[in-house]
Amino acid sequence: MWVAVRAAKSFLHRVGGSRVQAGGVTILSDDRLQRIRDRASEADRDNAFFHDDLAELRESGYLRALVPVELGGLGMSLREVSRLQRRLATASPATALGVNMHLIWTGVALALRQRDNDSLEFVLREAVAGELFAFGISERGNDRMLFDSTTAAEPVAKGFRLTGTKIFTTLSPAWTRLGVHARDNSNSDRPLLVFGFLDRDTPGLSVVEDWDALGMRATHSNSTRLQGALLAADRVVRRVEPGLSGDGLQWAIFVVFELLLASVYAGLGDRALELGVEWADRRSRAEDVLVRARLADAALALDGVHLGLDALTRDLDEGEASGTHWFRLVSGVKVRSVAAARGAVDAAIEVAGGAAYSASGELGRLYRDVLAGVFQPSSVDATRSMIAGDLLGPLDE
Repeated sequence: MWVAVRAAKSFLHRVGGSRVQAGGVTILSDDRLQRIRDRASEADRDNAFFHDDLAELRESGYLRALVPVELGGLGMSLREVSRLQRRLATASPATALGVNMHLIWTGVALALRQRDNDSLEFVLREAVAGELFAFGISERGNDRMLFDSTTAAEPVAKGFRLTGTKIFTTLSPAWTRLGVHARDNSNSDRPLLVFGFLDRDTPGLSVVEDWDALGMRATHSNSTRLQGALLAADRVVRRVEPGLSGDGLQWAIFVVFELLLASVYAGLGDRALELGVEWADRRSRAEDVLVRARLADAALALDGVHLGLDALTRDLDEGEASGTHWFRLVSGVKVRSVAAARGAVDAAIEVAGGAAYSASGELGRLYRDVLAGVFQPSSVDATRSMIAGDLLGPLDE
């Protein structure tokens, strides 16, 4: 029992240390967190979107957390929101991952604003007005992700006609604004990537109901088909060359995406560790040296991830972050977070024994949910390549 109490206190200190109130508003109370946890199993079983969770989070101001107070938001820092996302992920990783997409866009807008770039300030203002932002970046066969696109952008008088299919469009039942990119090949000597935002009711845009994944089921990350959808000229926010252009928008998207993604998996790992401790106590295995070693190893890895996330988000908040070196740093913390979470889930399952082999059980769900991290950028191989390039320079073409 003593081991379980100590571990539980350590867990609560780590994920409960975030500011849960802002401007007198309770953002993520214990009661709200428990309601979200109670709904998670049913949403996973039914492959149902987290409508109720989203409504509660919206009501609490969670979707406005990163918007400055003077614009109508809660004025929280990325470090604080990273901690909140870790806390939310202990209740429902799928809900945290889904909400992440909106928070990333507001986080990108905030990071740019802090660096005297107001090109995405409208994102912050529209988030206050109730708009929900999602990502339309992933495409089949596009391993370069943010730095290239298989979606065509045809220049027209009013903007660009977009044709292509975006996959893993999280929040598909609920988003109202979709951040997208596409490739303009009208000048063969200088192709350009076009970044901008589409409204949900844009003609030529349709959601393909194809989401039946192994884990993170409540995210409803359906595909989005674009068939000549008009990206209006006044909603185009960047035109940059493919590849590492050095543009601030691409940099901010990459950095904020990786940090908040890592936050979700860190929270998932924390919940697995907590369950492992509970099972050790329940099965009277708290004195088993092998059990202790497994749980200690899991905590060791997670502690390092939390320290890394706190340090990197703090530096970003304080304006110290800049340059391509950060691609390496944030990719690394994302890879380590997923690895640590998988290790914690595995350790908890080892401790729980056969009881964990239930598809409807929480550990079984965490086992499936954590696998999503393997497929989300940056991958282990891509991160290795990025680190090697940072250390040794690029490979000769």
